[in-house]
Amino acid sequence: MSDAVLREFCQWLAATPLSHAIQTAGWVIPALQIIHILGVAVIFSSAIIVDLRIWRVFQREVPLPDIARRFLPMVWPVLLVLVVTGSLLIIGEPRRSLLNTTFYLKMALLAVALALTGALQWSLSSAPEFWQGGPARPMTGRLAATLSILAWCSILFAGRWIAYTQVG
Repeated sequence: MSDAVLREFCQWLAATPLSHAIQTAGWVIPALQIIHILGVAVIFSSAIIVDLRIWRVFQREVPLPDIARRFLPMVWPVLLVLVVTGSLLIIGEPRRSLLNTTFYLKMALLAVALALTGALQWSLSSAPEFWQGGPARPMTGRLAATLSILAWCSILFAGRWIAYTQVG
């Protein structure tokens, strides 16, 4: 999408009744941000707990499939909350995100992190002992966990950085 088309879309979106309502009610954006941040915290901590267990840093005595079964299912419903709150934040302040390259970096990182988290959850539910077989599988698991930790931490950084890279 060209820059001019995107700017025009942002102007149109900012002029919609829903955007105007979000912009003028002083409590809506802070409330959405609080819900969004709490949702990010739930997803981040759920994924990181599983990643740290893969590295055997956390909950060593509990089998990895049990940890994954306990923490990963909550990622997906909370992700829906993040989609709703994030969409409403974009509708309320479209230029802040849609004209900001850091926002697109955050979305790309989110796609990577969710793919890693989803693949891990799927692998543990379909073959719980998979990550324990042979020497290569635990190393692959640790590599995936490391990439997941880096992706989730980068998402937090990029999400916060959006406020400092706003388009004038």
